Amino acid sequence: MSEEEERQTQFNSFTLWFTGLPSSGKSTIAKEVENELRRRGLRVENLDADGLRKNLHPDLGFTKEERGINNKRIGYISKLLTKNDVATIVAAVSPFKEYRQIAREMVEEEGEFYQIYVECPVEVCKERDPKGLYEKAEEGIIPNFTGISHPFEEPEIGEYDLKVNTAELDPDSATEKVMQFLVDTGIFSSYDEYTGLNEHQEEEIKNRLRRLGYL
Repeated sequence: MSEEEERQTQFNSFTLWFTGLPSSGKSTIAKEVENELRRRGLRVENLDADGLRKNLHPDLGFTKEERGINNKRIGYISKLLTKNDVATIVAAVSPFKEYRQIAREMVEEEGEFYQIYVECPVEVCKERDPKGLYEKAEEGIIPNFTGISHPFEEPEIGEYDLKVNTAELDPDSATEKVMQFLVDTGIFSSYDEYTGLNEHQEEEIKNRLRRLGYL
């Protein structure tokens, strides 16, 4: 078994599902987490909800029912990837609790599902909005826009597995919080960027040095 293959077997299959308002920072954090996971030798797939909607089912609109169909399809794709030991990342507004729960139940048939609530006040999201979508929604140009003319059911304690407040944390700090969460849940051991060793490997080396009398 190669070093890369060995690293890939040292984690449980999982999906990270980032939910939050538009422009809350979901996709930014998801991309940074993807990069960190790839550095650790994992096979990773980053499923951006906007990209999937555009390329797989552009016929769907933005009613509650159509958003539900979109979420179910992403959940099913995540289930298949998780089944095949691909670390799966999803960045989706997914505004309704019932459809987030359906996605969780789908994925948990094959592996772990972690919902990460990217919390950010709508006022801050408006300021960050690079495409001016909030402004267009307030003008009535964009109907059914989450946070303006369409509801977002905020995840409650017990529903989400981790909350990241992007009004308080910059992208690097938010990414670090997610990665530490994965270590704390036992998905994999912490990994030292400088030595290239995880906690278990570092402890083995220290024990050998102790036996030799160097420590």
